[in-house]
Amino acid sequence: MAIGGKTIDEALASLSDMTAGAVPIEKEEHLARVARAQAFMREQGVAAIYINAGANLTYFTGTRWHASERMVGAILPASGAIEYIAPAFEESTLKDFMLVDGPVNCWEEHESPYQLFIDTLGRMGIAPDAGAAPRIGICESAAFFIYDGIHPLANGYALENASLVTAHCRTRKSANEIALMQRAKDMTMAVHVAAASILREGISTTEVEQFIDRAHRKVGASGSYFVIVLFGEATAYPHGVSYVQTLKPGDTVLIDTGCKLHNYISDITRTYVYGEISERQRSVWNSEKKAQLAAFEAAQLGVPCEAVDQAARRALEEDGFGPGYKLPGLPHRTGHGIGLDIHEWPYLVGGNKTLLDVGMCFSNEPMICIPGEFGVRHEDHFYMTESGPKWFTEPAHSIDDPFGLNL
Repeated sequence: MAIGGKTIDEALASLSDMTAGAVPIEKEEHLARVARAQAFMREQGVAAIYINAGANLTYFTGTRWHASERMVGAILPASGAIEYIAPAFEESTLKDFMLVDGPVNCWEEHESPYQLFIDTLGRMGIAPDAGAAPRIGICESAAFFIYDGIHPLANGYALENASLVTAHCRTRKSANEIALMQRAKDMTMAVHVAAASILREGISTTEVEQFIDRAHRKVGASGSYFVIVLFGEATAYPHGVSYVQTLKPGDTVLIDTGCKLHNYISDITRTYVYGEISERQRSVWNSEKKAQLAAFEAAQLGVPCEAVDQAARRALEEDGFGPGYKLPGLPHRTGHGIGLDIHEWPYLVGGNKTLLDVGMCFSNEPMICIPGEFGVRHEDHFYMTESGPKWFTEPAHSIDDPFGLNL
């Protein structure tokens, strides 16, 4: 594929809304998630979990609410109806955002939401007795001040990390979740192709970032969820640099971006060269592709997450990179889970014994970083099916034709 050649207007004109038919997660699926979590909690002996505002609250209840300095969330008991906690002045607004209904336990500004939490547990029939202390999971994403407020009041309760439950549920995506993620990634892939088409000598990374945001809007997103554009030596730094770059012939180009569709996130990276490709660039690009494929082939049902990371590192070490996390080579984990959060469990990294299961979704991005020269990251995502891993987006085709368009 020839990189560049189009004006911004021409590139935008090549894009259109891609969201038709994409259906948000509906109430019935949220109710099924609650029931699934409760069954698991009963199996594990967890009496209740506190779900804080943010992705976990959205996942289980469909209620979209940003975490803040005020405690807003829900109590999910192992049996019985879910109940919410919120400031009294937010009650009507919270109810307006609810998908899964439930009573709202309110606290006034001068009162303690933490005492209300404990009192509500008691009223729900979850109270200390002469036997074992009831196990109460506290949302892993809740700010420390929430745990710090609850802990001194929780005599007779055993507080623990709610990720035992939240991660168990959220890591195994439903068909509806996978469909939304597939569409979001298709949208971002179209934006990548368009972004490559506008490159020209002297264009700045800022100009490309602005185009990508406009392009994501053109395909139906609210804009870019994030965007990283790097040229030349700056591509050696996984999450970018502090300064703006301008494009020169022979520069390596790395673009990492994504968008949201009905709360689900895309995240794709492409690396290629503007102008003439050196043998060094070609060799490193191909080593990165080899490592990405090794990771994908290692990702089989029942295999621990760490084995996928190990496979990528072995491939890189065969080509003289590393070993381990040493540079030049791969300085970070091979991949992360993705869904409502751009980085979520499980992680493809050494030491993670989590076994791959149906519905788990991962990035596959064993980046090669060569400080002082350039970096190459191919990032595509895959999900686990009954028959093994399946790509959301096909990996980059070749350094000469990264999008496989034969242009």
